[in-house]
Amino acid sequence: MGKKFVYFFGEGQADGSAQMKDLLGGKGANLAEMTRLGIPVPPGFTISTEVCTHYYQSRGQYPEGLQEQVQEALARLEKIMGRRLGDPERPLLVSVRSGAAISMPGMMDTVLNLGLNDTTVEGLAKETGDPRFAYDCYRRFLSMYGDVVLGLKPESEDDLDPFEEIIDALKTSRGVAFDNQLSAEDLKELVQRYKDFIREKIGRDFPQDPTDQLWGAIGAVFGSWDNPRAIAYRELNGIPDEMGTAVNVQSMVFGNMGDDCATGVAFTRNPATGENVLYGEYLVNAQGEDVVAGIRTPQPINKAQATDPDMVSLEEAMPEAYAELERIRKILDRHYRDMQDIEFTIQRGKLWMLQTRSGKRTGFAAFKIAVDMVREGILSEEEALMRVEPNQLNQLLRPIFDMEAKQKAMASGALLSKGLNAGPGAASGRVVFNAVDAEQWAARDEQVILVRLETSPDDIRGMHAAQGILTSRGGMTSHAALVARQMGKVCVVGCGDMEIDYKKRQMSANGRVIREGDWISLDGSTGEVFQGRIPTKPSEVLQVMEGALKAEESPIYQDYQSLMEWADKARRLGVRTNADQPDQAGMALAFGAEGIGLCRTEHMFFEGERINVVRQMILARTKEGRERALAQLLPMQKEDFKGIFRVMNGLPVTIRTLDPPLHEFLPTEDADIRTVADQMGVAEEDVRAKLQALHEANPMLGHRGCRLGVVYPEITAMQARAILEAACEVKKEGTEVRPEIMIPLVGHVAELEDQKRVVDQVAREVMEAHGVEVPYLVGTMIEVPRGALTADKVAREAAFFSFGTNDLTQTVFGISRDDAAKFLHHYLEKKIWQFDPFEKIDQEGVGQLMRMGVEKGRATRADLKVGICGEHGGEPTSVEFCHRIGLDYVSCSPYRVPIARLAAARAAIREKN
Repeated sequence: MGKKFVYFFGEGQADGSAQMKDLLGGKGANLAEMTRLGIPVPPGFTISTEVCTHYYQSRGQYPEGLQEQVQEALARLEKIMGRRLGDPERPLLVSVRSGAAISMPGMMDTVLNLGLNDTTVEGLAKETGDPRFAYDCYRRFLSMYGDVVLGLKPESEDDLDPFEEIIDALKTSRGVAFDNQLSAEDLKELVQRYKDFIREKIGRDFPQDPTDQLWGAIGAVFGSWDNPRAIAYRELNGIPDEMGTAVNVQSMVFGNMGDDCATGVAFTRNPATGENVLYGEYLVNAQGEDVVAGIRTPQPINKAQATDPDMVSLEEAMPEAYAELERIRKILDRHYRDMQDIEFTIQRGKLWMLQTRSGKRTGFAAFKIAVDMVREGILSEEEALMRVEPNQLNQLLRPIFDMEAKQKAMASGALLSKGLNAGPGAASGRVVFNAVDAEQWAARDEQVILVRLETSPDDIRGMHAAQGILTSRGGMTSHAALVARQMGKVCVVGCGDMEIDYKKRQMSANGRVIREGDWISLDGSTGEVFQGRIPTKPSEVLQVMEGALKAEESPIYQDYQSLMEWADKARRLGVRTNADQPDQAGMALAFGAEGIGLCRTEHMFFEGERINVVRQMILARTKEGRERALAQLLPMQKEDFKGIFRVMNGLPVTIRTLDPPLHEFLPTEDADIRTVADQMGVAEEDVRAKLQALHEANPMLGHRGCRLGVVYPEITAMQARAILEAACEVKKEGTEVRPEIMIPLVGHVAELEDQKRVVDQVAREVMEAHGVEVPYLVGTMIEVPRGALTADKVAREAAFFSFGTNDLTQTVFGISRDDAAKFLHHYLEKKIWQFDPFEKIDQEGVGQLMRMGVEKGRATRADLKVGICGEHGGEPTSVEFCHRIGLDYVSCSPYRVPIARLAAARAAIREKN
């Protein structure tokens, strides 16, 4: 036998299992697994991802032997079902669906009801005694095949799907609102209109041979791996292009045969809140795509979900099927040990499972489910940590509407509409009506809300760019809701009283018209939509940290604390913060920071009147003049450091001496120059002359960092004195202090020797004068390549290294971060770079210098403390890299401290396992 490409499942047996996701894709692997578990699954077969790889490598050709294996599997399927593809009396109908190893919901293509043609549709009508059902399936097949295989899509962003336009015109002429209100004769006419449209557009009749239909659909599904929305989704979620998709061919079961039939999507736990209940939606007399596409607003799965007395839940309408679904949900939840996203169909009262996969969820739900599963004995603490992506913690900190402002908006009649609360938090933005506009407006720093009838996978980039998403159709399992939850976007769906006109670029609700560019506000927790802009306030977690809410009154905060405690037990890497002020330091402590890894002294120079003193120092013509100005700055800086030392209460505080070039403190505009000259009591020409003298062709590589201190040692001396006097005075108050003085931009050990000599001399003078001994360290930032290359020599003088990866990335790549935006997106589009190196550490280049710096530095000084203080310190993949190369800590902005704590824990767990 040749290589196996096709894997069968059915009648309790399967060639595959859940462990074969890379080969069978998530959908195929889980269909096989559910079959093995004895769960009712319509039989079928999966064509492996290896075929997809071959398909692209050989420019659309299939591997040898595939056709025979598909025919063999099809014959086996026909035997089980007692039907045959193309049989005029008992036709077999199949679905053809994609399935990558990593879930990409809605990004690739699906074809349902394949096998229908002008002959088999009559056979299906006769067999079932229901012509309406048969022609409903046929019209669905024509529109899906026309879209997916024949490429008949909307011509522009503002156009509707052409098949939707045809059916909408028919519904209008018949005076009905929904598809299921069309009669059998109406659907026959619709089928003819669809076929006429297809012939007009492609110049030939719709293909009638079911075998040709099958291979057309298989090719289209493989081809959809590289459609624009799938490419965009992979880019946004870091999914490798070479992974490929499988194709699943499965016998159809029908939710559209009558009122004892239904289709639905559900979750084994609530994907928005994490609550341990069956949660989802269904539609009577419908097929699965109806629920996901949001064509009709569905009904809730159970009574507890109903928000309107007119809603009829599945629990009430079909209690036996609901009980079976509840039984299966518990099996799947425990078997997979994770929340599952399931699709099901009920045909004549019998429940069939069509899919299970790990469900997309909000950050709230992710940590809630992880914590609950530990308490339920399903997961260990370490497994729970691996279930929460570090960046999902951002959602816990997302603002919510200020309740008083929201109540005022409500009282003033600003409430426009109410839909389903599909995504967390609160957001305000200007209305746009298509994805392209959302991207373009966001690129010019506009906050936008993307408003659509329903979103489609083609909207993925616009959804990513928007602050929030609003749809008039769809439910909690619609495409908009599903993708918004994954992205962590504020989302409201199913606002049925809202009318949207793409061509006029406006929407209306409750007698009011909202036009493109108008402000609206979305409450993703309640589903409310308001006209205008509503101010926000901190999240519940932040309210507890700030003392506005008691911890015992916030279950969210309690779950967050549990997860963070587990993370701290698991991690080896320390987590510090970048903070320049006491309030920033205090917030970072509340988030769990273990010290300050970067305090930028130049930020203090811009406070109040200090900038004028700094300018006096810069404009001084002599060392004595500079020292007089510095003497005025000394008490100011000292008070700043005292405030930070008090807050940090014995934790290490790394303070960087002056880093930016001096010209940054001087004005450049004529009016500002005149003002400064007046304030300083000097001539405008003197200010201009100094600006000219300080001008540099490339300031990033110019007179800055330790080079300033070498030329003007009095600056380093003043800063060292401010730090150490503050430390002595705070220690006398009874608070321990651990200052670490960091000299920036060192590329040669002699630079550090020079600056350390200044610091040590000042330290001796200060401690002798105060009669206090304060332990302090002098170290350096490694941010130029030579610093890393000669780290063994630099470590002779440095008690610690801190990698300044912002500048190290600039100097390794030879690019300016401020200017990279001009070409960066081209590099990413062409995949010259896989990611922005200023967002994630470039492990091959920058990372190798970091590794070398650690190894060389510790070869000289075994107890060398090494950290990172660039922006990468709060990015999860960079944190994991820092763990692997043996850093002692990472330092990041206060709000990213929880992310770094969790990422550090996950890195330690991965290393152990």
